[in-house]
Order: sequence, then C-alpha cells, then structure tokens
Amino acid sequence: MTDLKLGEAFADREVASLYRYRAPYPARIFEILARLLVEPRTILDAGAGTGSLARELVEIAARVDALDPSPAMIDEGRRLPRGNDPRLRWLIGRAEDGPTDPPYGLITCGASIHWMDPLVTLPRFRAMLAPGARLAIVDTENVHPSAPYRKEVLEVIRRYEPLTDHKSTRDFLDDLVARGLLVIEGREAVPPMPFEQSIDEYLGFLGSTSTLNWAILGDRASAFEQELRGVLSHHGTERVRYDVVGGVAWGRPA
Repeated sequence: MTDLKLGEAFADREVASLYRYRAPYPARIFEILARLLVEPRTILDAGAGTGSLARELVEIAARVDALDPSPAMIDEGRRLPRGNDPRLRWLIGRAEDGPTDPPYGLITCGASIHWMDPLVTLPRFRAMLAPGARLAIVDTENVHPSAPYRKEVLEVIRRYEPLTDHKSTRDFLDDLVARGLLVIEGREAVPPMPFEQSIDEYLGFLGSTSTLNWAILGDRASAFEQELRGVLSHHGTERVRYDVVGGVAWGRPA
C-alpha cells in the first residue's frame, strides 16, 4: 500500500476528530523552534493537520500560517485550544501549491514532510524563506520501554497494519540529504516526556494514524480494537503509559 493511499485517510472527519488523542509535542520542541525563528517572525507550518505545532507556535510568532490539504483537519483544529487565535491563519492546500504569504522566518513540518513531493516543495520552501531562515522538521515517537504488554500489543498492531515500505522521518531526511535536496545544519533531541491516557484515548490515538484508522482497517476495525482491549485487560492495564521522544532537525533546502 502506498503512502498516497494511506494519506487519503486524513481527509476523513472521523480520523481528524481522533487527533485530539495524540500526545502533545514536548515543550522543549518549542524552545528549539523559538531559537530558530528569525525576522519577520512569521511561520509557515506545512502539513499542519489539526495544528498541534501551529496552535502552540502562536506564542512565539507574529503570525502562523497553518497549511493543510484536509478541510476536516482544519475544521477540527479550529475547535481545539488556540485554534481561533488571531495570530493563526488556517490555509487549505497542499505544500506543493497551496496558498502562502512569504517571506517566512521559519518553516516547520511536524513529521509531515514524507507526505510531500520534495522535488516540488523543497524549492518552494527555499524561495519562501527569509534571509537566515530555516526549515525545521519535528519528529516524535511514542516509546513503551518497560510495559509488560508491549510485545503483545506490537504483535497485534503488526498483524493489522497494511504492508508498507514507509520510511521513518530520519531515514527520509537522510535520503533527501544524499540526493542533494536538503542541507541539514543541526539536530537536537529532547528529553523523554512521560505521557499517559485511558485505554479509550489510546485506541483513539491509534485510530488517528495513517495505518490503523477505520478507513484503512475497514471491517477489521472492530476485531483490532477487541484484540487490543483483550491484551490490555489481560495485563490489568487501565492506563497506557509511555514516553514521547523526539527532536528537531533543521537546515536549508539545497
């Protein structure tokens, strides 16, 4: 199954509504982005989704343009905290050709860059960056280092996930660098952020992902949920706890 097919699920309103169950970005992520921001202190958040980055970035920017091709994602983002902040402007469109208002003192992608065509977006980003401005790619991962149910949960997830050769964000960036499309100038990891949620919330989070949402699972969605609930119940788990790890890579489109 291709990334293009998987990405179609983000247009679904039910999938968009489940984004609220995703863990937030660690606060240290925004400290890094604040250091990278230069004049005119305007930010383009490309592939913004429901604005998990953009809605927080309004605290450090004069204006944030949140660009996403999914009206469902933008409608959901407007309802979330800071979604109607006057410094935040929602824009419907693709990173390749959607509406923008450069120059930008920072362009961010919250692990969304792999959904874009780099041969189109990177030259476009380069043209929109203000002098001295950078492209920053934010990536996070949920890690269950010691949970007793970890192995069994992963076994269930792997059985239901569609087969895909989808690369990690790190591998994707390394490939762009190798192809001469991107110059990485720095990377900074952030300390693990402990996070926990109810089983219902955790299942909601999984339902917001590109590979485990109801639109992809179809008639297997109920069985997937029942199996996961069974594993967690077997271990007496009422709250799912994990660490959010990740960081920021930044640089210039070549």
